[in-house]
Amino acid sequence: MHKQISLVFIFLTTTFLVAQHTTNPLLTEDTVSQQKWVDSVYNSLSLNEKIAQLYMVQVFSNGEGPSKNDVLDLIKNHKIGGIIYSKGGPKRQAILNNQLQEQANVPLLIGMDAEWGLSMRLDSTFSFPWNMTLGAVKNNQLIEQTGRQIGEHCKRLGVHFNFAPVVDINTNPNNPIIGNRSFGEDRDNVTNKALAFMKGIQSAGVLANAKHFPGHGDTSSDSHKTLPTVDFSAKRIDSIELYPYKTLIKEGLSSVMVAHLNIPSLTGENGLPSSISKVIINDILKERLKFKGLIFTDALTMKGVSEYVVPRVDGNSSSSIDTRGDVDLTAFLAGNDVMLMSEDVPSGINKISEAYTKGLISEQRLAHSVKKVLQAKYKVGLHNYKPINTLNLVEDLNRIKDDVLYEMLIENAITIAKDTPKQLPLRHLETKKIAYVKLGDDNGDAFYNELKKYTDVHIISDSNLDGLISKLQNYNTVIVGFHKSNDNPWKSYKFSDEELTWLYEITRTNNVILNIFAKPYALMDLKTVTNLESVIVSYQNSEVAQQKSAQLIFGAIPAKGVLPVSTGEFFKVGDGIQTNSLQRLGYSIPERVGMSSYALQKVDSIAKHAVNEKMTPGIQLIVARHGKVIYNKNFGKHTYEGKEVVKFNDIYDVASLTKIVATLPLLMELEEKGVVSLDTKLSEILPSYKNSNKKNVTLKKMLSHYAQLKPWIPFYYKTLDSVTKKPSSKYYRTQKTEGFTVKVTPELYMRDDYKDSINSIIKDTDLLSRLRYRYSDLPYYILKQYIERYYDKPLDQLVQDHFYRSLGANYTMYNPAETISNKHIVPSENDDYYRFETVQGYVHDMGAAMQGGVGGHAGIFSNANDIAKIMQLFLQKGFYGGKRYFKSETLDKFNTCYYCESDNRRGIGFDKPQLGDVGPTCGCVSMTSFGHSGFTGTYAWADPETEIVYVFMANRTYPTSQGKNMLLRENIRTNIQEAIYNAIID
Repeated sequence: MHKQISLVFIFLTTTFLVAQHTTNPLLTEDTVSQQKWVDSVYNSLSLNEKIAQLYMVQVFSNGEGPSKNDVLDLIKNHKIGGIIYSKGGPKRQAILNNQLQEQANVPLLIGMDAEWGLSMRLDSTFSFPWNMTLGAVKNNQLIEQTGRQIGEHCKRLGVHFNFAPVVDINTNPNNPIIGNRSFGEDRDNVTNKALAFMKGIQSAGVLANAKHFPGHGDTSSDSHKTLPTVDFSAKRIDSIELYPYKTLIKEGLSSVMVAHLNIPSLTGENGLPSSISKVIINDILKERLKFKGLIFTDALTMKGVSEYVVPRVDGNSSSSIDTRGDVDLTAFLAGNDVMLMSEDVPSGINKISEAYTKGLISEQRLAHSVKKVLQAKYKVGLHNYKPINTLNLVEDLNRIKDDVLYEMLIENAITIAKDTPKQLPLRHLETKKIAYVKLGDDNGDAFYNELKKYTDVHIISDSNLDGLISKLQNYNTVIVGFHKSNDNPWKSYKFSDEELTWLYEITRTNNVILNIFAKPYALMDLKTVTNLESVIVSYQNSEVAQQKSAQLIFGAIPAKGVLPVSTGEFFKVGDGIQTNSLQRLGYSIPERVGMSSYALQKVDSIAKHAVNEKMTPGIQLIVARHGKVIYNKNFGKHTYEGKEVVKFNDIYDVASLTKIVATLPLLMELEEKGVVSLDTKLSEILPSYKNSNKKNVTLKKMLSHYAQLKPWIPFYYKTLDSVTKKPSSKYYRTQKTEGFTVKVTPELYMRDDYKDSINSIIKDTDLLSRLRYRYSDLPYYILKQYIERYYDKPLDQLVQDHFYRSLGANYTMYNPAETISNKHIVPSENDDYYRFETVQGYVHDMGAAMQGGVGGHAGIFSNANDIAKIMQLFLQKGFYGGKRYFKSETLDKFNTCYYCESDNRRGIGFDKPQLGDVGPTCGCVSMTSFGHSGFTGTYAWADPETEIVYVFMANRTYPTSQGKNMLLRENIRTNIQEAIYNAIID
């Protein structure tokens, strides 16, 4: 045996890279003061009290585990040195911690397993992504920031030691303990991630702990249930498992936890737990690697530790011999400094004390470990101990900055592992019919709901495989989400046999994007990927991971991640296809774009005030900045008396927003193609105008509302019966009949030829007496007539074909009652002057209604999200979703005020900020901004300088449009706009 150990020593001496000289990482800058405090405390302690400083016992603030009284006894009567917390809540832990610290003679050193944040052990506390997820992130600055913010959490909760990072190199997919806790299998990647994480933690004033030395990554046994064997040569362990430790130690690692493993090639014998091995702890870690920080045992209650030690007590395994505390003594003699979770602390203290008295432990050896513990206490500020302030504790542990970092980490981690047809991110949405199929045993709602923000996606399910395959025949793209529990990193991640069968059959007949919301090892279950077009690994099934994955699929964010581990023959470590953003709207939180969540609460209060004061039954609100929607909320109900609350997918009559989201884009296309110019006259595009008083009106003047056109004409009024004031039978029928096919409402059809009468009335009507700015709907009647004639297609079909389908604006349409349930259409008015019914799903504007619901000036229904897409298209100078709709100069041409010197603020179609004190905005926007409002209460505005898009949807005309427009009088929309701008913090 001795010969074998000697050979191991010789081998280690020749093969281990000799560590450079390292300084004690527990020393502070004020070394003299630190040493003075350490010596003073050490000299004040009795022998047993010194030994007790080496003990950290486990505590559960939720009442499980050792009782509070037992722990208090160990603190008061045995003077233990520290506590390791498990399970509980932050507030409970803080209160308990203050109580325990109050009883300590020397302040307690507090530790926690907070590898991905305090929520590893505490409920209702922020959690960062698991290490496997972080292993996919290429940007190590983000990893360092993660360590930093976890460290800040620990410090706020009075935790001094975080038992992190895990530096085990996970080369065994079947490892039941490490898995998601590892940064991966590549030693350089693990080392760099661990180093960044360590630096972050320690920069926050919390001491890091690298575990599990010398390496727990390559075992398939559960160390909580047995003593796992790592059966590799010392050379292999040196080159792989020990590799990260060498770097971290040189860079100032504070502490190490020794693993619970059987490593014969290092210890020289079989069955000796590494946590009590002198060769591993003293000879390798301390002597060879020159580590001077604190060394922790793994839990001394691990199976196999006492079983190894007990038979060796005096060479006699008789039950009559008192063996309590022998594990602790053995661990200390092996070189450990801190005894973690001892089975019997008083017995352990006594055993070590007896060994000291007998001379088996020298004063130098005892002082070495005890003073290291005291150095650590000084370094974390326990020489000037203060209780934890419990005020705002939970809020401080759940910060906005943590949400921001979490989002960034997930965005950087998500990995495209395969994309054979190069279909990601998805383009040409007008050609896509997309289905979503959910597999796995966890929720996928956040994923599906986010997918629906980009285009029309249908969730397809069936209890029978044949039924599912039949339903999927109608789709050319199938997104399969594999959702597994995100509760903890040890949850099952595997496909069931049935799920694999279903997946293979789906891929055999469909174009499939498989998105894995579990650790990448799930891919090992795949026997073939031949028919799988695209594979995305999202690592976790958190709500944010689901949302960001959907955003990646549609190109709102780029793909940046790489696989941290190999997963069978198809996917190798380091694989990852990088993609660029298509500049579709993403969804995030205000702080990501330099805005304040707190300040935006003012928007909530204004919107709620508007609803509560019955200025409008309900509101949809969206704010985007830098291409990210950062505020997306709904308020109120469809009607005051109803129960239907406003939802994301409800649509509103946008009224005059139709001008800029339907007619204007089509005109911009024609202008860009050279078909028309801004100086084109009406007589040049509509022959009927050659002899009219409007023949010389140019598009520029007309769309700037500077052409002496009347504001509007009540066309409907002349079609009412002069006596009853209801629709006259001369012009209307209650059923669709020959010559009466213009559908105004479900039971009201107008004469077909009256549409021509409307155009004639507009052509022949008088001009205003003088030239001045006067807002008018008439230009858009005229343009509708021209555009439909030019293309020989109706306006509603044109906007779908040219814009909405490719934009993914699937909630934007004319005449929604024909395709959508009224449950999702917000009513506009209880009409008592023309249609004499509730107007819902049919356009509110009377002139547009008389055109079959399709007006150039009104008629579009949409939701806030879709209008935001169109406004973002304008803001991005004609580019959206990987497609260029307009040239940049075209947008500039239309977004110009040509008659400002004549006190006319308008652009070409677009409204612009006021030139004086009163106008359509808060007065706080840039002069390059643009937008429009609608009679029903809608409003959309975009600002190129701040890159803000603001959309407000309302039905203030319900139940009646008569009376005061309180939204306008109370400046609700512009007050909200001002609150948005006040929320800018960058």
